[in-house]
Amino acid sequence: MSETLDTVFAALADPTRREILRMLLEDDMAVTDVAEPFEMSLAAISKHLVILTRAGLISQEKRGRVKWCKLEPDALRDASVWMQGFGQFEPINLDAFERFLASEMPKQD
Repeated sequence: MSETLDTVFAALADPTRREILRMLLEDDMAVTDVAEPFEMSLAAISKHLVILTRAGLISQEKRGRVKWCKLEPDALRDASVWMQGFGQFEPINLDAFERFLASEMPKQD
């Protein structure tokens, strides 16, 4: 499972790939439509799509002469479960922490 998580998080580390996933939330898209809003070559977008596919975050299929991309939301399940483990901690109250430090630290004159 950790290898899968590593692959998913590596794929999510890039802002272009995160934007592609956001776009695919709406609907399946042709590769050329995925590439359209980005200022990079179709070959560069294709490399991003390969990484997302290897991570299982999207699937690609050929329909006629057009290659389509589809979001695979279940691929995020393990990563989501892993991240939820960190939700058990209370958020840090920085004001209270600062007051605690002030009370514990010796006064410097």
